[in-house]
Amino acid sequence: MSHSPQLLSQAMIICLCHRVSDRDIRRAVDAGLRNFEVLQDETRLASGCGSCHDCARAVFDEALERQACPCAAAREAQAA
Repeated sequence: MSHSPQLLSQAMIICLCHRVSDRDIRRAVDAGLRNFEVLQDETRLASGCGSCHDCARAVFDEALERQACPCAAAREAQAA
C-alpha cells in the first residue's frame, strides 16, 4: 500500500482517552520498549474505555516487527 508523504508525516491518535498516537507507540519501541503492558503502564494507553486496545496492539506489534527487520521498513519506504 502506498501512502503520500504528507499522510505519513501526520500522527494518528490511537487512544483518544489519553491522547496517545501511533508515533508515540513507535517512538517507545524505537527507544527499546518491548512489552505492550509496560507501554500501557507508561502511557495509560487502552486504560480508559479500552476501545483502542486492538488497534494499539497492532501498531505496537508492527513497530516491533520493523525493529526486528529494518530492511522491510526500508523497502516499504522505497515503494512509497
